[in-house]
Amino acid sequence: MHPTHKPRAIPPSRRRVTAAMVAEHAGVSTATVSLVANGKAIGRVSASNEAKVREAIRELGYVVDGIGSSLARGVSNTVIMVAPDISNPFFATVIAGVRFALGSEYQLLLSVTDAGQLPSADDTRKLLGLRPAGLLVDAPDPSFLEELSAPGPLVLLDAPEFGSDVPAVNLDVAQGARLLAEHLAETGHKKVAYLDGTTGTTTFEVRREAFLLASRELGMEVPECALAATTVNVALAAEEFSAVWPRWKKAGVTAVACATDTHAYGILQEARATGISIPGELAVAGFDDLPYSRTSAPGLTSVHLPGELLGRRAGEQLLRLMAGEELETQQVVLQSSLMVRGSTLEA
Repeated sequence: MHPTHKPRAIPPSRRRVTAAMVAEHAGVSTATVSLVANGKAIGRVSASNEAKVREAIRELGYVVDGIGSSLARGVSNTVIMVAPDISNPFFATVIAGVRFALGSEYQLLLSVTDAGQLPSADDTRKLLGLRPAGLLVDAPDPSFLEELSAPGPLVLLDAPEFGSDVPAVNLDVAQGARLLAEHLAETGHKKVAYLDGTTGTTTFEVRREAFLLASRELGMEVPECALAATTVNVALAAEEFSAVWPRWKKAGVTAVACATDTHAYGILQEARATGISIPGELAVAGFDDLPYSRTSAPGLTSVHLPGELLGRRAGEQLLRLMAGEELETQQVVLQSSLMVRGSTLEA
């Protein structure tokens, strides 16, 4: 008796499926396949033919050759966004705004640098082989433009150190830092601390320096021991706060401003674990006004930065450049505001 052999599964074909193969399978022209595959069928292809093409695409596993199309046109429908370490959840709102602005016509490709590193011209230049329709670069190194030397539409985000002739959308973080310092002074604090981010972006530098300057002008002291920094990470911020709090307390610190809400969450976490009263013993505030800041216990006082609007405005500026239009203004500045909650005000 011969053993029963199960039929072997036939592996999927490695042959590239072409538009012509889809057309033959669906019984339509290759032009019809192109219209359907590229989302241009409305008003140009009948519903029945569109259904046939989509079924053929599904059965054959057809994928549009975007690279080949971009070689023919000289440019792709891809927009590349280069950003520093996006562990800060604030970037999710920025990316959402960019996607909203670009719509369905362009695909957004995200290139992320290592933690603590700024986007460099060298890394960005490597992406130009993809022939992007445009570039968005968040918080680049100051020498970025000089070294990039690349043609094509480009918009910077959160890059206040660049000249006024460079297309950019920036946040007035200094205004928010001043508002935060004023709030802490008005609520009676005399000695304050600052927990910074270690990513070397200009926005962190501006936040810190504006807060420290405003604090001094308002008569508040920042003791020498009351400056600390970590990456944008809740656990590391909690660990750092645990290490520095005894010194801060001994120096008379009663409030701490944080470079991001994520840093502040770490302090709130450690405070709950060790029984530190917030805001009775220590007032805590952050930057970015992330959604969780409204529902944390207590609610976190935070400088509101319009991240979604930042991404949307940058996307809109880039769309104009990609269409060959002149920008009404090269530099767009978005205002910040202060959201006061229970972490700095007793109920």
